[in-house]
Amino acid sequence: MSSEIRLHPIGSIEVEGGRFYLSVEKTYQKALKELETFSHIHVLWWGNKTDSPKHRETLVINKPYKNSPDTVGTFATRSEVRPNPVLITAAAVICIDYGKGRVEIPWIDAEPGSPVIDIKPYHPCLDRVKDVQSPAWCADWPQWYEDSAEFDWTAVFNF
Repeated sequence: MSSEIRLHPIGSIEVEGGRFYLSVEKTYQKALKELETFSHIHVLWWGNKTDSPKHRETLVINKPYKNSPDTVGTFATRSEVRPNPVLITAAAVICIDYGKGRVEIPWIDAEPGSPVIDIKPYHPCLDRVKDVQSPAWCADWPQWYEDSAEFDWTAVFNF
């Protein structure tokens, strides 16, 4: 199976004065219409800092989290190191500047300049799951998006 997939970034991540933005290319700015009516979005972005043949071939990661098993499959992580570095982050929408085509968000785990592939609205009926199961090694992680901002992530990851 070797079909080609072509992606065209719709914008990029910008950070100015400690504020985070999704800067949408002029061609795609009309697609922002009514996005301000949603409180949260999913941002799909490209992990361009780790897009290399070596990283794309990495299928198992050695102890990515302090409490994880010694090895974890890439698909069991949110790591940028993966066969296709397509990444997703949930974010609150602070405001949208339609004139500049910028969506302000409180934070994103992407580097400035990372390509944004897509933006999707967060829908509780599609994105929230009642009975979620996570492994014991991440049981102490926050249960809710809002709690993640105050959580000490340095205590979790093996950097």
